[in-house]
Amino acid sequence: MARRNRGTGPGGRGSRLRRTAVSALSFLILLVAGVGWGYLKLTGGIDTFSDDGVSGDRPPGTAGGQNVLVIGSDTRAGSNKGLGGGTGAVGRSDTVLLLHVYADRKHAVAVSVPRDAMVDIPACRKPDGSWTRPQHHSQFNGAFSVGETAEGNPACTQNTVEHLTGLRVDHTVVIDFAGFSALTSAVGGVPVCLPEDVYQRDLNPKRPTRGSLVFAKGPQTVSGQRALDYVRLRHGIGDGSDIGRIKRQQAFVASLVKKIKSRGMNPTTLLPLADAATDAMTVDEGLGSAEKLLSFALSMKNIDLHNTKFVTVPWRYEGERVAVVEPDADALWAALKADRPLDGKAKSGPSPKASQAPVRGAGIAVAVYNGTTVNGLAARAADLLRAHGFTVTGTATAQDQSRTGTVVVYGPGQREEARTTARLFPGAQLTESGTAGVQVTVGQDYADEPAPAPDNATAAPAANAPANLADQARSADDDPCEDLSYG
Repeated sequence: MARRNRGTGPGGRGSRLRRTAVSALSFLILLVAGVGWGYLKLTGGIDTFSDDGVSGDRPPGTAGGQNVLVIGSDTRAGSNKGLGGGTGAVGRSDTVLLLHVYADRKHAVAVSVPRDAMVDIPACRKPDGSWTRPQHHSQFNGAFSVGETAEGNPACTQNTVEHLTGLRVDHTVVIDFAGFSALTSAVGGVPVCLPEDVYQRDLNPKRPTRGSLVFAKGPQTVSGQRALDYVRLRHGIGDGSDIGRIKRQQAFVASLVKKIKSRGMNPTTLLPLADAATDAMTVDEGLGSAEKLLSFALSMKNIDLHNTKFVTVPWRYEGERVAVVEPDADALWAALKADRPLDGKAKSGPSPKASQAPVRGAGIAVAVYNGTTVNGLAARAADLLRAHGFTVTGTATAQDQSRTGTVVVYGPGQREEARTTARLFPGAQLTESGTAGVQVTVGQDYADEPAPAPDNATAAPAANAPANLADQARSADDDPCEDLSYG
């Protein structure tokens, strides 16, 4: 995770990667607003991190749009000590967004991944050069902490996102907290809205008393520290979850994009914003020059407000944590890989009906286990697999016969085979193991709702996101007072 820095010492720019999470929004804002002219004035180097920790087992690139991973770290190291955030010395990610910019450069979708989502974290490189073992069913924000450094581990988060989505990340950016504060001040404040009154204890739950009023219910304009407080706010609204905070962060970014565009896209208004954002960024080597940043940002200047969308990956609660819901999440990733809008209404390309393709398992060997007490369930699943060309290596009763959900377990490098297998078992959870091979353990969900008959079993529309996701998406031109909490 070697980096090229522009400064040294405690106050130098080498400390920037350690700054807190919600400022990751600032780079996203500049991208979707099309800001770029200010980079022409840059004469110094731009902070970069090495790609030596990026996995060698990556999804293939596509000829369509581009994917940008935006990360922030929540420690108080460096100049963030007075701005809030985490208290430890280890960098952690609190805000992660995957921005997909469509090939037409007229549409963009930012997908939020909850910090508490339970995912598989693949092998990642530590500072001493060694690689970790894959972690199964781990909290998503733990990927950034692999190696336990103040700088964090952006390559590990990138590996995890690629592993989760099957999408190749073209660029990864880590942003600092102080730059976010400067950005909101440079634009003259951001219109926001609160569904409830907010008090000091809502910002600091350990406070013994409610304290004084921090934000009044309703619309208002915030900048600097108050903007940071707004996007960090978690408690006192809805169920106090990170899901609700994500909704307010998305509303904030949308409002700021609208504010930037309303001021006009010219050097006078954009230079202060570019200064704030550039000071905040550490980027991969592919964006490590003013020219590259300028070219990339200007390529998105024609994305209008309505076509700038914000969504959260399909999810559900899993105790106190969050589970990524399949097959809905895979359908979202497939839509982005196919470069189709969330509503599926592309100007060209195959219709949704034409994009339904049968599941073909030729060359994929699968072992099937019955994770329930329902007789014959493994044999039924095996017949379905064979009907679609899979090779079934055997059927058996699982040691655990109390499974409620179907699980597809796969070995290193076999995720795509597992994805194909899971298409026959809607809702199945995908889990990587250290042992080669693909195994299906069918649960009670399969007993209650078996897959369609072999002749009719097809994938969900391969290039369309879940139908309800477009309805749930926020556009940059939406009312800032709508959909601000959960629970």
